Amino acid sequence: MTTASLSEQQWVKSSYSGNGGTCVEWAPRTATATGIVPVRDSKNTTGPALNLRAAAFSSFVAGVKAGDFDTV
Repeated sequence: MTTASLSEQQWVKSSYSGNGGTCVEWAPRTATATGIVPVRDSKNTTGPALNLRAAAFSSFVAGVKAGDFDTV
């Protein structure tokens, strides 16, 4: 996936992102079409994106929902 094609995607902010500037966005249409889930930092929209396989992204989301990444 090229940077140009990623910039044309419809990015969606994660519902788990806080309002303190720690926001993550992903491109669901790309995920549906390719099985690759692009993820980026919403504060740096021209910066790099991580391209994750759908299964890896699903595992990550499940871990977030389960609280596996809490930093208390």
